[in-house]
Amino acid sequence: MRRKIPFIPILIFALLFLLLNGYAINTLGILIPAIVLPWIWVFPVALLLTFSWSMLRLSVDGQTALFKISAHALLTYFVSMLAFIAVNLLSEAYRLITAIINYASNGKFTYPERPIIGIYLGILLSFIVIIVFIYGILKGKYAYRVIKHTLYFEDLPEAFDGFKLTQISDVHAGSLNNPKAVQKGIDLINSQQADLFVFTGDLVNNKAEEVKPYLQHFAQIKAPYGQFSVLGNHDYGDYVKWESETAKRNNLDQLKKYHAELGFRLLLDEHVTIEKNGQQIQLVGVENWGLGFGERGDLQKAIRGLSTDDFKVLLSHDPSHWEAQVKNYPSKIHLTLAGHTHGMQFGIEAFGLKWSPVQFRYKHWAGIKAENGKYLNVNRGFGFIGFSGRVGIWPEITVIELRKLK
Repeated sequence: MRRKIPFIPILIFALLFLLLNGYAINTLGILIPAIVLPWIWVFPVALLLTFSWSMLRLSVDGQTALFKISAHALLTYFVSMLAFIAVNLLSEAYRLITAIINYASNGKFTYPERPIIGIYLGILLSFIVIIVFIYGILKGKYAYRVIKHTLYFEDLPEAFDGFKLTQISDVHAGSLNNPKAVQKGIDLINSQQADLFVFTGDLVNNKAEEVKPYLQHFAQIKAPYGQFSVLGNHDYGDYVKWESETAKRNNLDQLKKYHAELGFRLLLDEHVTIEKNGQQIQLVGVENWGLGFGERGDLQKAIRGLSTDDFKVLLSHDPSHWEAQVKNYPSKIHLTLAGHTHGMQFGIEAFGLKWSPVQFRYKHWAGIKAENGKYLNVNRGFGFIGFSGRVGIWPEITVIELRKLK
């Protein structure tokens, strides 16, 4: 399989990395003898060269252990370096403000020495970042947490007052490497004792065969009113080269069979009726529809035959579908369940803060959003891809309780 190597982005990153590293080492010059400073360059340069070489070999060797180790080490080092620089930029700002004040008071632009406390604080923060990343790589990616929401609807059928749904998304079975940890996640899902279970896409990274080692695990998931699923952008095999279109179609067909083996009813632009005590809600599922990730799903086809008064829950992998079509769709869709973003597997959700770089791509990237009496929930993902870890954005099992507003 041949991949197109992004030479220009690699070159830009390398130059940025070296410039930032130069600033950081220059700042450390206060604490380190001048004769030692050149040797500090050895580790980051060796790391950058190792990563670049393994990146260029991707088309030949694939994602080797060397590539994964160098990529994760480089990411950890780069973020810790940014943390160090951020603290010292605050020191630089202090020095500049002090110089301006001195100039305003006595006419002399005297630049004070760099506060050594800023360097020590930067080093401390860098070590904290490294520890957090190591935890995220070794443990955090399997640190499943249950997030519960209670949503109220005026037109929810009475029989479904208190009805609970459990949602997971983005398993990415090809990335999983710890069956015992995955089993703990499965046990946590079943312990929620929800009425309905739904999975919102990306069962694999690229190929159906990736899920085979975990079939027995996910097949344990059971709910009284059934288990349902949809496809995500990675499930179609669009990101690898196939021998032929037939091989690619066969892969997707096999993946659909695996959904059935798991006991998941795969919804492909269709809906099913969930009935309880003579009353109904409609569960709708569409193929992947995402801006920049394939607009396959056909919402009109999926809800054909339903009335505007029917209470509808939609499974749609990519939250951009909700923004582009669903929230203003003529036939009201009460609740949409999505995934896809992973919260970028990196960010901060603590002390009232909620931030991730993924917010520059998606308006709403995690949790509940309400607009015009319609709700969207974006699950942070059960698995991981690319970065083999999670930092601050932990794997999620969502439990949503439907309540009738009285």
